[in-house]
Amino acid sequence: MGLVVAGCSTVRSEDAAYLAIRQEVQKGSLDTALRDVDTAIQKYGRNSVDATWRFRVEKANILFHRGSYEDALKLLQETLPRSLAHSEVAVRREMIRGLIHAFSQQFDLADEDLTNAEGLAHSYQPGLLPDVSQARGNLELGRKRYAAADVAFRNAASLARERNLPYLELAALANLGNVAMWQEHYDEAIDRYKAALQIAQAIGAASTVAKTLGNMGWNYSAIGDFENAEDSFKVAERTSSQAGLEGDRVYWLIALANNVYYPQHRYEQASTIAQQALSFARAQDDKGTLTQCLNTLSELALTSDQINVAENYNREAAAIENAGLDHFGVMYSQVVAGRIAATKGSYREAETLFKKVIDEAKVDTSLRWEAQARLAETYALEKQPAKAESKFRQAIQTIQNARDSLQRDEFRMSFLSTAIEFYDSYVNFLVEQRRPLDALKIADLSRAQTLEEGLPLDTPGKASQGAVPNPQGIARRLNATLLFYWLGEQRCYLWAITPAKTSLITLPRSAEIDAAVKSYRQSFLDPRDPLEAGNADGKKLYATLIQPVEKIIPKNARVVILPDGSLNSLNFETLIVSGPQAQGKPHYWIEDVTIVTASSLTLLSHSAVAAPPKDGHLLLVGDALAASPDFPPLPLAGKEVRFLENHFGPEKRVELTGGRATATSFLASEPEKFAYLHFATHGTASRLRPLESAVILSPEGDSYKLYAREVVKHPLNAYLVTISACNGAGTKSYAGEGLVGLSWAFLRAGAHNVIAGLWEVSNASTPQLMDELYKGIHAGDDPATALRRAKLTLVHSTGNYRKPFYWAPFQLYGGY
Repeated sequence: MGLVVAGCSTVRSEDAAYLAIRQEVQKGSLDTALRDVDTAIQKYGRNSVDATWRFRVEKANILFHRGSYEDALKLLQETLPRSLAHSEVAVRREMIRGLIHAFSQQFDLADEDLTNAEGLAHSYQPGLLPDVSQARGNLELGRKRYAAADVAFRNAASLARERNLPYLELAALANLGNVAMWQEHYDEAIDRYKAALQIAQAIGAASTVAKTLGNMGWNYSAIGDFENAEDSFKVAERTSSQAGLEGDRVYWLIALANNVYYPQHRYEQASTIAQQALSFARAQDDKGTLTQCLNTLSELALTSDQINVAENYNREAAAIENAGLDHFGVMYSQVVAGRIAATKGSYREAETLFKKVIDEAKVDTSLRWEAQARLAETYALEKQPAKAESKFRQAIQTIQNARDSLQRDEFRMSFLSTAIEFYDSYVNFLVEQRRPLDALKIADLSRAQTLEEGLPLDTPGKASQGAVPNPQGIARRLNATLLFYWLGEQRCYLWAITPAKTSLITLPRSAEIDAAVKSYRQSFLDPRDPLEAGNADGKKLYATLIQPVEKIIPKNARVVILPDGSLNSLNFETLIVSGPQAQGKPHYWIEDVTIVTASSLTLLSHSAVAAPPKDGHLLLVGDALAASPDFPPLPLAGKEVRFLENHFGPEKRVELTGGRATATSFLASEPEKFAYLHFATHGTASRLRPLESAVILSPEGDSYKLYAREVVKHPLNAYLVTISACNGAGTKSYAGEGLVGLSWAFLRAGAHNVIAGLWEVSNASTPQLMDELYKGIHAGDDPATALRRAKLTLVHSTGNYRKPFYWAPFQLYGGY
């Protein structure tokens, strides 16, 4: 009896060890799992061939997850003993072989392996059908057979749910995100990944957490949301490293370099990360990741004109692909090869390479529009302008179609960050062709697309490429000078538009402008007044951005600024006028002009300088209760409320103050019926989620925020919305869309004018400023004129309020 008990104990012990190792793999603890499986092979395989094979197959699974495909296959080469022919071990052996072949892009072998696994599972091991269906989905995804992959993963999820296998169900849900991602349904993919991530974190599945975060990062980068992409990739890389997922770790590293740092022109960081990834990739068997490393380094070499270095990397990638070891990196490598050829002056070779990519039916959309734009650039170099323009137009249309496929505002407004360089190339081409007005029209195509789409404008879509109204006609109707800025990577421009003329001025490079803007904004926090200190950046920015056109701007004229890039965070009123134009007395530009900030010429074509409505009613929200320790009551909000009461009688205002100042009360008060909306509250701006920017109101339960995303959903017709709160204009700027935050949301909802803060506003000076603002409006001034006059009362004062920190954060944004 003792021997029998010992034998049962040994079996139970072996089963427990096997189960423990499987759980370690599921949780992503691959280093621990590898150590424990080696121990189990030594301990249980000594006297049992079946046990040896059982743990050997699991070791192959671990090596596969680590990216060691060759080593994994070697473990599975020998023929199984007859005793295991119909066992779980047999099914798993075929399934793992199939996955390895699929990830190595040996799809015919993978199909054969998985067909064997499916037959065995159906006949002898039905409990493994979820696993096999999952593997089949991965193969079909690799082959880009998305409908078949979707069916396989949904089947795996359903079977796993029936059998109460949460890890398998989770893997299937995450893979459904992959299906959406590879079909370029990025918003749907992110939603699926978020659902899978929540489950993975709850059950401690570290490997799935890492993969899901990394895939979310890839999707964020595809839509130009680089901040969320960077955060996701970094956490995915760190989690993969901790879990021993070395293959995944390398993939997320190169994705960080290629998809985040490179498109943001952070070339030094991209190169460092790509070199690190390359050293890891050479030690592994994932040829797809290796070619991606090589192609990324090729592109980085091109940015510094290291043509030979770029060519060497590209040749190595091509050799891997020509050997049939990476089928899907070929198009990327051909785009890089085309760029190298064009740089070397081998234009025909470049044309051939770019055309192959364009004509490939299954190429990723982003590669298609890049190939179209690169071909356009090649034609331009060959002095074939008609062909160049045709391809530029195709590229812009491809970009527009991809953007239109996205359903959610937050993804649509960030999308152009990935493609703005090709608008930039087109603009430069048209300028070189001495067609400045056409260049302006293409520049405007990229502007405020998401903002315009939510407004009731009776105009053709911007995708028509050139439907911008007559700029001089807009200037004439508004009786204003329009200053349209374009900060490209290589060249920057200013179009100065008056009723009589449109002029194009070339500006210094964007890096120089960006540095001056950042430094000048920082000076507002210093104790000294920048004007009195003779701040060099304030003078330089005026000399750069305004002085070339100052002669065409009359004294006290209205100027509409259409900013770009870092200029979105600059209040032009603060620029320091010096030299002859200052007539011996340096001063802030606000002394000379009335400024409105606008988003696009198309929106301006629908706007007008209108006097305040005589019977306009005010919805006043403010003086809220403490929402949290971070948001105590504003000491002078009550004073601001009382000032506004002086300008709107009881019959012309509705007040939501104290405990009534809640998001629910605001939305229920029919804000669409009011001409004026005023918020005297705290505010927050979110960089990672601009539509999570919020007005801070009184608590109702756990909630105390009116989010920008809620504002967008409720159409308005307000003449003026004033957000008397910190950072109301937002802190995140998107290519083409500008700053996105509360001001953007109210404009998107339909407000005609919005006043909001570019930075933290002063609780001390704001009530006085708002009192002066509404005095002017009550007297019949339009918001821009009233705001300027209110600010000048502070500029001309003798105390601290004369400094830009106190009056300059508030900026007027014109809607339609």
